[in-house]
Amino acid sequence: MVDKKDLTKYTTEEVAAHNNVSSTWIIIDNNVYDVTKFLEEHPGGDEVLLEQAGQNATESFKDVGHSRDAVEMTKEYLIGYLSDANATEAAGDKTNSSTSPTIAKNGASWVDIIFSSTWSNFLIPLAISAVVYLLYRGIKTAF
Repeated sequence: MVDKKDLTKYTTEEVAAHNNVSSTWIIIDNNVYDVTKFLEEHPGGDEVLLEQAGQNATESFKDVGHSRDAVEMTKEYLIGYLSDANATEAAGDKTNSSTSPTIAKNGASWVDIIFSSTWSNFLIPLAISAVVYLLYRGIKTAF
């Protein structure tokens, strides 16, 4: 793993300047990534990354529910981190920047967990299947 002291410190203004196809930087969890070379390889297409170019993509990155491999792959593109003065501003929330992701995840309500994209992709089809099955059984018994 790269030691933070070996990384370059950037401001949000510096990152914002890299918002096009020739230079695409994004911020995830106050880390700065140069994803220019990854644009053509991104499974969701380059436009997904270009929409977030030069800005904080933390929420979008986490909302998608990337695999562990995808999260691990981000290390290849890590070029620096946000300076402390700009880190909280770029995070776009009022939470303490020292709060670990594990604590934040554990603090989520059950509604957030149930309706997260991962669970809803499983639960909604399951519920529909159960309703269809029960209707089928009810109709079959009636006739």
